[in-house]
Amino acid sequence: MPIHPIGEKCRKGTIGSPYAIRDYRAIDPAYGTTEDLRRLVDDCHRLGMRCIIDVVYNHTSPDSVLAQEHPEWFWHRPDGTLGNRVGDWTDIIDLDYRNRGLWEYQAETLTYWAEIVDGFRCDVASLVPLDFWKYARECVGKTHPDCLWLAESVETEFVRGMRAAGCPCLSDSEIFQAFDISYEYDTYPLFIRYLQGKCTLAEYAERVNLQESIYPDNYVKLRFLENHDKPRAAFLLPDPKQRRNWTAFFFFQKGMPMLYAGQEYGLPHLPELFEKDPLPDQAEGGAQAKETDFIGRLCAMHKKEQFAGSSYEVRAEAGDILAAEHRSGSGRLCGWFSMKGTSALVSTDLPDGRYTNLVDGRMLEVKLGLLALDGEPVVVEA
Repeated sequence: MPIHPIGEKCRKGTIGSPYAIRDYRAIDPAYGTTEDLRRLVDDCHRLGMRCIIDVVYNHTSPDSVLAQEHPEWFWHRPDGTLGNRVGDWTDIIDLDYRNRGLWEYQAETLTYWAEIVDGFRCDVASLVPLDFWKYARECVGKTHPDCLWLAESVETEFVRGMRAAGCPCLSDSEIFQAFDISYEYDTYPLFIRYLQGKCTLAEYAERVNLQESIYPDNYVKLRFLENHDKPRAAFLLPDPKQRRNWTAFFFFQKGMPMLYAGQEYGLPHLPELFEKDPLPDQAEGGAQAKETDFIGRLCAMHKKEQFAGSSYEVRAEAGDILAAEHRSGSGRLCGWFSMKGTSALVSTDLPDGRYTNLVDGRMLEVKLGLLALDGEPVVVEA
């Protein structure tokens, strides 16, 4: 989440929202100093990781540095006061990108941080003009061409609602013109509807497949089961076997899987955004450690060459089974996921024989074009 100082005016809760930023060019003293951040990034690099930070360019806190120094860079209500266009965001005021000076300031800020970190997660990127994002990426790219750009895109209902209210809002197709990765909010509503029994698994699979034809050929979606705005996976899917199948499926999907802090321990409690709410001790129980090992195996699986540049298809089969497949020059990866955690017998075009399940290392057998599932996720190479 954002590392910058939080505003005092209209603050929510005790510590306020990290998305109500007071100063884009400073670090919240509660987190440390710029040198602390540099050391953190260096440690990440030694572990083979990259470190990105959250930037919030749609709005600031009402008492932000920019609000004090450049009130003309903000959206004004009809009565001339500063405000925002999303009603329940009462602790922030919206920026107005019709001001070219704002573009230059924001791009300069991103260029500064890109000298330290490896990229940006851009909060509600859909509410900031596409031309600005293109400009900012060009500016940063002059000195940091490998900077990673992740867009927190929004649900389709949110896009329609903002446009109906007269507020421009980018679709995912527009987002991909400036960003490397986009959140998977286009399918998340159907995931929830399926869990509620309000749509079929086939309808969900159809929406996932639609991505292959409406986005660029090399699109990357950020696949998630939970994040700081949504309920925990362990809350939505309290049955461990069912949760393992959905987790394995999200790691199998085309794109980049996301883990939210604590997800690897099967925590059901979503931390408060406006209060200090630390994660519980990670060593409380063996079940948590087991889930961590499981996700570690999925991470290793996801590095298979077949995931890169593949054609991808998902289909729903009887018994609430999702069958998915990657095809590329490196070969095939076939996956079966029991979304209710139940046993099933599925047909397959794989040659009869024995295969290693990449999820747990067990040996499986295909006989007479049939594969028996015991309710656990299965991924095999072909």
